[in-house]
Formats: sequence, structure tokens, C-alpha cells
Amino acid sequence: MYDTVSQYDQVLSGDVTDWHPPIMVRLWQLLHPLAPGTAPMFVLQVALYALGFLLIVSALVRIGRGKTAIATAVLAVSPLLIGWQMVVIKDAQMQAALVAGFGIVAYFRLIGRSVPVLGLVAVALLLLYATLVRANAVFVTVPLVLLLAARPASMPWKAALGLGAIPLVLLLSAPINHRLLGAEDSGVAKSQAIFDLAAVAVSTSDPQPFTPAERAAIARRRCVKSYFWDPLGDPSACGPITDRLDEQPQETLYLELAKAAASHPIAYAEHRLRHWNSSERWLVPPGLPEAGPPDEAEPNDIGLETPRSPLMPAWQSVAGAEAATPWGWPIAWSALSLCLLPAAWRRREDPAGGLALSLLASALSLEASFLVISIASDLRYHLWPMAASALALILLSDRLALKRWEWITAATALLLVVAGGAYARATLPQAPDSYQGMLQSSSG
Repeated sequence: MYDTVSQYDQVLSGDVTDWHPPIMVRLWQLLHPLAPGTAPMFVLQVALYALGFLLIVSALVRIGRGKTAIATAVLAVSPLLIGWQMVVIKDAQMQAALVAGFGIVAYFRLIGRSVPVLGLVAVALLLLYATLVRANAVFVTVPLVLLLAARPASMPWKAALGLGAIPLVLLLSAPINHRLLGAEDSGVAKSQAIFDLAAVAVSTSDPQPFTPAERAAIARRRCVKSYFWDPLGDPSACGPITDRLDEQPQETLYLELAKAAASHPIAYAEHRLRHWNSSERWLVPPGLPEAGPPDEAEPNDIGLETPRSPLMPAWQSVAGAEAATPWGWPIAWSALSLCLLPAAWRRREDPAGGLALSLLASALSLEASFLVISIASDLRYHLWPMAASALALILLSDRLALKRWEWITAATALLLVVAGGAYARATLPQAPDSYQGMLQSSSG
């Protein structure tokens, strides 16, 4: 993909920026002498993904939960999940590291043993890598670590630590990327503020911090889209208009965003909810792009080629078909996670229930973060919540303890989510089928 090409170019040139995760580029540079291209990173991420699921499956077999083990294996080879594991990109790297780290802990928990020291070291390294390989991964790793950890035992204390740790990790990520990993500041963090500021300015009579002429140009060119921020930065769209803001300090932009949100809370909330809906792929038109995994390489001149396997296009086609169904809608898995929370909470003291609760908390934490921190609607951002929700359901399936009213509420919620998504896809016009189409679309 474009991100893959961009990162590999940094591997070769040594000119590392923080637009893509520097930790991934540095790891790729270490592995690059083993083989050119994506091969080393591809082998690493697939090996970690396979290891994590194999550990969970083997533990379930050992404790006599054969049917649950089979269900976990089926989940592991889901065309959509495997399809994205074929792509060397930060989201697949995060997914693989999380699956491996969780798999190590789950194996020992399920068989009733403590995780050995070497296992804990491996888990710590994997979750640290997962945290640094995506800017919003902290919303996954912090709740996952706190709920998997034996101490503190008190849930209120775990929640308090999580609320303090997430902003702390976010603050530390910049100096880690710039000073420790030697990446240049690309200004990527400004894109969130510009995205939100432009949306508020266009939907109100207040152009600040844009000039009236800038606001009018952004509105005329239809550069504010719920789907993604890209038109505001693309040179062919509104990039020249937002350049002035992009030159301002990051702190200034976020102070302006705080002022805009406080002055126009309804406009800000509407914008964020529209984007969240697009990111969750709920009430959206059919054919929204960036759902299924790609089946060819992005054009480049640095040696990254489309795989030659004849099986690959067929597999990716099936993965794309799965992404178009409710199985590929993040909102459906978010709703399922909420429905499963009571059962996981009641079973939090037993191994399977405690593991399921940590999965659900990490999934819902990440999905909730998109309400505030997100600028694009790619399905790959939701790979972990989707897999985590499904795995939690599998772990709880032997004793899914829900009360009658909870069953009714869960069934009603899932039905409404699926029905709403199906109705939107049946009635809204077809979405453009490409990035360029979405960039130039008059809607979105």
C-alpha cells in the first residue's frame, strides 16, 4: 500500500519521519539485511499472528474445550483477517504483536499457570511495539495490560491508572519517536486539528482560525468530508488553502480547536459523530472504499512488486466480500462487545472470563477513541477490535451468562445495527470506488 511504499523508502534512504511509525522503520532496517523488500517484516508479522492463535488454540485443547478451539482456529483464518496480514503495514503489525502478546498470557492463564519471566518479557516487548506502531494503539494496550495484570486487583484503581496512563503515553510518544528513534517531525499531529477546525468553520458562520476567504474556498471545493481529512491536505484539493495553518505550531492549532469546540459544541459534535459513523461503517453508502485488503502493489520504483501467487487475488476477493457484510462492519462488533460486557464482568474471576473482559475493554476503548481522535475511515484501523470481540465471544461461549432482559436487549441492539446498516446501503447512492474518487466526490 502507499504507507508500505513510503516506509520502505525510509528504510532505504534513512530519512525517517514520524508520519509513519518510526519504530516500524527502525525494526525494518534491522531486518533488511536478511532480505530486500517486505519479506522480513511479512514473515515476522505472520509468525507472530500464527503464534498467538496457536497458543490460544492449544490451551483450549488442553483444558478440554475442543469446540472452542476449533472456533478460534476458524477465526484465525478468517479471509478478512488473513487478507490484511498479507499487507506489511502498521495496522497488521499492531494486530500481530497484540495477538502474540495476548496469546502468551492466555495460554498460561487458561491452563492455570503463572506466566514465566521470559514470557512476561516477551509480552512486554510485544505490547510496547504495538503501542508505538500506531498512534492510537495506547487505547488498546493500556486497558489490555491493566486488566491482564494481577495488580492492582481493584477495578476502580485499574480504571484510575488507565485514565492517567493513556495521556501520559501519548505525551511520551513524541520524544520517543523524535529523540530515541531519531525521526523528524513531519507535522502529522496537526492534521487532526485542521480536520476538526475546517469542519466547524464550514458548518458555522465563524471562520476562525481560517480567513473568510479560506473558509469559503474550503466549502466551495467541498474539502470537508466525514470519510477522511485528505482533501484538506492534498495539493490538488485544499492543501494550498490549509498550508497557512499547517505552518503554525501544533499547540496553537489545538488551542484554536479547543476554542472552536467550546464556542460551537453542536457543530463539533455533529462533525465528530458523522466521522465516527463513517469510520464504524454503519449508516454509509454501499461500496465505501478501503475496506477489503489490496491485491496489487502500489506503483513504485523501489522494488516492491505485486505477489505472484495465483491464490492471492482469489483470497483477497473473498476478504473484500466478507468486508461488505455485517461481519466486516466495525459497528456490529462494537455492539456485540457492549452486549458481552455483563457476561464477561460476572466471570471476571475465572480465566476465560477475565481474558474476555480484557479483550472487550481494549476493543471498546479503541472504538470510543475514534469519537475524538480519528481522521480517516479505513477498515484496517478496526482489525483488533473486530478480532478481539469475536475471540471474547468464543471464550465466553461455554457459559454465556446473560439475564433474560440482557438477551432481549442484545438481540434488539444487534438487529437495529444490522438493519440500519443494510437500509443505508440499500437506499444511498454507490460510493466512489477509489481514493481519487472519494477525494473528488461532492459528498462524503
